[in-house]
Amino acid sequence: MAGKRNPWGKPSGSDGDGGSEGPGDEPRGADDGSGGPRNPWLPGGGSGDRPRRSASIEDIFKNRGPEGPRRGGPGGPRFRMPQRSGGKSWFPLALLAVAAIWLFTSSVHFVQPREEGIVTWMGGKYSRTLPSGTNFTFPWPLQVVDIENVSQIRQERIPAASSEEKLILTADQNLVDLSYLVRWNISDLTLFRFQLADPEGTLTEVAEAAMRAAIAEQDLDTVLTGEGRANIQLNVRTNMQAVLDALESGIAVQGIEIEKTDAPQQVIEAFNDVLAARQDAERDLNEARRYEQQLIAQAQGDAAAFNNIYEEYRLAPEVTRRRLYYETMESVLAKTDKTIVEAQGVTPYLALPEVRRRANEAAQVAGGQ
Repeated sequence: MAGKRNPWGKPSGSDGDGGSEGPGDEPRGADDGSGGPRNPWLPGGGSGDRPRRSASIEDIFKNRGPEGPRRGGPGGPRFRMPQRSGGKSWFPLALLAVAAIWLFTSSVHFVQPREEGIVTWMGGKYSRTLPSGTNFTFPWPLQVVDIENVSQIRQERIPAASSEEKLILTADQNLVDLSYLVRWNISDLTLFRFQLADPEGTLTEVAEAAMRAAIAEQDLDTVLTGEGRANIQLNVRTNMQAVLDALESGIAVQGIEIEKTDAPQQVIEAFNDVLAARQDAERDLNEARRYEQQLIAQAQGDAAAFNNIYEEYRLAPEVTRRRLYYETMESVLAKTDKTIVEAQGVTPYLALPEVRRRANEAAQVAGGQ
């Protein structure tokens, strides 16, 4: 191993201080021109054109980061943003562009024809209402804009689930299971947003109160058969609108539609039997009325015919009397084979109808044989 150098810059087995070198001593080979291998941990990596010094813990970790050894280049810590002419940075212009985009998007609002917007300060205090079109406000978060479709017809179903029962008392102390639909829209967006804490819940409660008041004025038959349904719907809509206007709710009721009117589930079979019996009675009554109209029409026709004959009789009583007699005798004698003749010296009656009948019977017997 004599004469060979170790990788730390000192020959193995050299004379001197026992082959060791202090941590502060200068490594050999820097001045003696030996050109031996350099310490790979020192700056310069073993190049011979610069002086070497001993490695320290600061030198080892000086250029090392959490992600590994730091290197120069475009992706390293020495990367700089491109500069404008004159050496100025692009950062102020980029910041100005971002601010302009933020101001435009939060200050300019396009409201559609069927919509309106509510402007509030910091999302709390009311400022103003934006009409349809292009509108300008202070940027967010100074002013917050909430756009709502005020022309849209909304629906509220009562009860909300079709399987639920909504029992209402009628005027004759009966219960009816009723479900209906309320159609409404926003008439005043400002009142709708700030006047009531829960406008939709208030609408539901007002609708239930108005419907119960309207059903309480009708009996069960009227509600179940639907005869007074149009009046009920109109009364409910009118009463609802009056209450909502008094509350300044900003809601306009467009219509009420009753979807179902049934008896309670516990007595539904008995109610169905009653309704079937009533329908049968109504059918029989209609048939009796139709027969009555037929008899009346026939009697009126007979009376009109008699009046016509009477007018003819007044003009020529004898002729009319004889014609009536002949017509009556013809209608009576046409159905009999006997004729009574009261005059004397009349040729005996020849029963031609009887002869004809017997001849027909004989022909039928002959043909059958």
